[in-house]
Amino acid sequence: MPRVPAAATESYAIAMHGAPALPPDFSHLPYANPDAPKGGRLVQSPREGTFDSLNPLIVRGLAVQQVRGYAYERGYIYESLMVRNNDEPFTLYGLLARSVETDDARSYVTFRIDPRARFSDGQPVTADDVLFSLALLRDHGRPAHHQYYSKVAKAEALDPLTVRFDFGGVADRELPLILGLMPILPRHATDPATFEQTTLAPPIGSGPYRVTAVAPGSSVTFTRNPDYWGRDLPVNRGLWNFDEIRLDYYRDANSQFEAFKRGLYDVRTEPEPLRWHDGYDFPAVKSGDVIRDTVKIGTPQPSEFLVFNSRRPKFADVRVRQALAMLFDFEWINRNYYFGLYARAGGYFAGSELSAYGRPADERERELLKPYLSHIPPDILEGRYRLPVTDGSGRDRATLRRALALLSEAGYALDGTMLKQKSTGTPLRIEILVTTREHERIALAYQRDLKRAGIDAAVRVVDAVQFEQRRLAYDFDMIPNRWDQSLSPGNEQWFYWGSQGADVQGTRNYMGAKDPAIDAMITALLAAREQPAFVSAVRALDRALMSGFYAIPLFNMREQWIARWNRIERPSTMALTGYLPETWWQKPVVQSK
Repeated sequence: MPRVPAAATESYAIAMHGAPALPPDFSHLPYANPDAPKGGRLVQSPREGTFDSLNPLIVRGLAVQQVRGYAYERGYIYESLMVRNNDEPFTLYGLLARSVETDDARSYVTFRIDPRARFSDGQPVTADDVLFSLALLRDHGRPAHHQYYSKVAKAEALDPLTVRFDFGGVADRELPLILGLMPILPRHATDPATFEQTTLAPPIGSGPYRVTAVAPGSSVTFTRNPDYWGRDLPVNRGLWNFDEIRLDYYRDANSQFEAFKRGLYDVRTEPEPLRWHDGYDFPAVKSGDVIRDTVKIGTPQPSEFLVFNSRRPKFADVRVRQALAMLFDFEWINRNYYFGLYARAGGYFAGSELSAYGRPADERERELLKPYLSHIPPDILEGRYRLPVTDGSGRDRATLRRALALLSEAGYALDGTMLKQKSTGTPLRIEILVTTREHERIALAYQRDLKRAGIDAAVRVVDAVQFEQRRLAYDFDMIPNRWDQSLSPGNEQWFYWGSQGADVQGTRNYMGAKDPAIDAMITALLAAREQPAFVSAVRALDRALMSGFYAIPLFNMREQWIARWNRIERPSTMALTGYLPETWWQKPVVQSK
């Protein structure tokens, strides 16, 4: 029988696939402690480096991201119409919007704003603010905003608290959720003429905190708004427990870690296995004043890559990229640098059901990839492909011979100890751009491997500001990068590897991928209605990405390493996505008698 479209209904939540996991009368998110005490201060150090802007919604500047929030963490200042439940792949529940409505085809979406919603200056949040935010971000925001919000064919206010978006036949089932996550800015306090300029002026939002102090480049202080409109909402119960949150910035990773050891900030996410293995032997750890938590996550494992800029002619041939990937000696680096704590996978959704690495393509995948089989090597399609494994000696001759054979096919040959293009005699020279000591160490080890193949590789260390500027402008040969993936990849995949973003500065398509197979698989995953079809589409995308050899997989982070001073407490249950600082609180001080 033909599928009968369901009637449009107003709902408290919306899921990308299937139904919301939480009932309409849920009292709090499953990973929050509704009885968490309020008060105290949390000091964090988000990253080494600096900042020069409080506007994370534009390309220009190094912004304080917590104003808006990261992929899974909520923003302190700007809120959206709806928010994620981080225990589901992609389901949104009401925040500024008390309800959402869409039809079976998801050809439109309507949001009804909670009449209690207020900005921090006391002004109400209205449908006009939502329409203003859409137009402002579409025309002046980051490239991803333009890409997403340009799909709205018509936006209108049905009344002061109701806004409707029509999509004009665009086949994108994720778009209602993308709009649900759009940050809402106050029209009355935002100047479109200066929006694209960096600023340290405290922004006005509807969120739980306000910016109350800024030390340019070194710290930002957020103070909890005592009149925050949404403090009693189920999605907020047990969250936003600190009266004050301060972000302190340090110029380099070593000084940042030394500051943590001295107790200058409270919680640290440790990115380096060497430090996690033998760096936490200072007195506060031994006494129990600092607690170490190892957190297993249920999302695709964050993976580090060394990315080729395929816009550069030297990397235009996929055989060159594949050969250079062979020369990376993961086994030597993992044993000598990381105590064997890391693993790695060939794809971009490691450790999840979405990964195609080591899995044969199912019938749905094969059907999706059928027009593009010339792009997909048989071993990747059949799940036989594995990353090269060296003998771990740092001098694996067999791997070197295979890499040189591929480079010969691509038109290169050894001339003495230098690898040169056969037709022009031009040496193959590469610059690896890095900004952290850890990435420098990996790059130097890789430089040694490349030298054995006659390749002249220079490791260029720059500060965080210059690295970001060159990365955004695609002014590099190779850079390290990490793409964090969810269990519900969607429109952001265009931003990561879609052809349209390859030549637009500010996207995350750092490798410059322009592949019709990739574009088609992104379209397919966005069109999928049911989970099995969605999983097949994502795996097909993974195969297309692996086939391009756009980046060298460095390692997968199979767990999160969190250290905290014991004055900070966390819920006993962690979210599927792991560490969420908005759910933590300060340990109450016991008064002595």
